[in-house]
Amino acid sequence: MDTKFAVALHILTMISEETSKLSSQTLANSVGTNASYIRKILALLKNSGIITSHQGKTGYQLTRLPEQISLLTIYLAIQESDHIHLFAVHQNANPKCPVGKYIESAMRPLFADIEVQLAEALRRQTLKDVIDNLYYISQQKKTQDEKKSI
Repeated sequence: MDTKFAVALHILTMISEETSKLSSQTLANSVGTNASYIRKILALLKNSGIITSHQGKTGYQLTRLPEQISLLTIYLAIQESDHIHLFAVHQNANPKCPVGKYIESAMRPLFADIEVQLAEALRRQTLKDVIDNLYYISQQKKTQDEKKSI
């Protein structure tokens, strides 16, 4: 699995919480990557209807409230797919080998079950859950830092 999903969550959290206009360069600086990569992710999010973009003051905006955007919706948008496909099975196993002959059939239902479980978990979580967790962790860190300075 690549980092596009995590980058998309980072971007969407910033869009949700930042009150000033965000450029792709500002987003790239926060993510720690280049602006062209951010623009590719933004295009996927825009094409899927998760964000809109406007020239001028408003920049990027969510099309729905964070609690209305499931992590599954974001994941599928970034992967440009309508289902989760995490695992690929090698296609050239030796059919004369007792393992090679059946390994694909043995793995496929296991992989499918894992992908269904992941889809359900992502469907239950929203962008708001990510944002709430960010604020919770930030507050914990502040509390720890305050205790250290006493």
